[in-house]
Amino acid sequence: MEVISNNKTGTNTVELEVKVGAEDFENALQQAYLRRRKNIQIPGFRKGKATRKMIEAKYGDTFFYESAINSIYQKAVADAIEDQKLDAVDIPDTKVTDVSKEEGVTFSITVTVKPEVTIDGYKGLKADKTVKTITDEEVDSEVERIRNNNARIIDVEDRPAQLTDTVIFDFEGSVDGEKFEGGKAENYSLELGSGRFIPGFEDQVVGHSIDEEFDVNVTFPEDYNVKDLAGKPAVFKCKIHEIKGKELADLDDEFAKDVSEFDTLDEYKADLKKNLQKHADERADSELDNTLSEKLAELVEGEIPDAMIENRVNDMLREWEYRNRYAGVTIKDYLKYTGLTMEKFRETFKTPAATQVKLRLALEKIASTENFDVTEEEIEKQYETLAEQHNQSVDRVKELISKENLTQDIQVEKAFNFVKDNAEITTVQE
Repeated sequence: MEVISNNKTGTNTVELEVKVGAEDFENALQQAYLRRRKNIQIPGFRKGKATRKMIEAKYGDTFFYESAINSIYQKAVADAIEDQKLDAVDIPDTKVTDVSKEEGVTFSITVTVKPEVTIDGYKGLKADKTVKTITDEEVDSEVERIRNNNARIIDVEDRPAQLTDTVIFDFEGSVDGEKFEGGKAENYSLELGSGRFIPGFEDQVVGHSIDEEFDVNVTFPEDYNVKDLAGKPAVFKCKIHEIKGKELADLDDEFAKDVSEFDTLDEYKADLKKNLQKHADERADSELDNTLSEKLAELVEGEIPDAMIENRVNDMLREWEYRNRYAGVTIKDYLKYTGLTMEKFRETFKTPAATQVKLRLALEKIASTENFDVTEEEIEKQYETLAEQHNQSVDRVKELISKENLTQDIQVEKAFNFVKDNAEITTVQE
């Protein structure tokens, strides 16, 4: 492979002219013949037994060109980008400009490269950090939530349904007297007060008893995901079959022993308060990091290639599907449920994707400007941390993440910590 020319054709685009010599092209042609000959038949020869010269004589000298070019294309592009030390983010266009057995193949390759950005004012960023002190009332509320989750379920027959009860019931809905798809169910289980149904539905079930038939009148929200029903009034005919209530445990030391490792209720509450405070502090730190990240992204000056945003959107879509894999929800399912098109769904990721791309560019620029060093010890420690997080061997992590990429990640982390350490942070009590 030889790079004949390197021309900058735009702010973030480079056009390379790359040549693969005759010898390498001939090797690719021979390999293409060997791969395809088993499927080629020449009259007078058994299938797969014809020589390359016979095939080219019958079908033309260029018969294997396309297969050969396809086989050398990716390596030629990768080698050319590495040879020219380009930080490529996209390859929007590639074309063959010349090809012959005598001269080889010449490609024209358009490469979108990572932009050169500037960032000023990253020292002394101003940001508020909103902190929260957990109160005894919040601890009591958490205890009550846990108490409810651990309640014993009992059959109720001597009173009407009330909030927190679970009812087993039939329902059938209609709009303007017409039944609609998905509006009917039998022996459906619903916890009253859970907010799973249309606003107002569950409140109207409260007060009704077993075997009672009644109507629930509600209006579908304007933003309801089924367009034909959005904003329309509906009537649901209902009948309760069973009511199941909750029997709560007494709030005493025995309750603490049942739900925790502590012997007394006071010890249990103290531990809950400590954990709630820890989560509140972590949330405050996370919100501060988000604020500083957004401010950093706003400081970036430079022309960001659309391809970088689109690549990040693609990453975020894969992350979304990974997070929802255990629920069995695919993007295709989600689009069906919400009525969104793929284009509209992608659009929801564009703004955060752009912020994340700008933030990364900002931090890389700061790391370069401040000249942060990364030691071998830091690299090894990070490999060990990643191996532990992903339950992989250190050697396997090293295969997946290059030392160069990991070094850059550590520098970026140092850059963010540098920005945070030099920021003017005002603590605000929630």
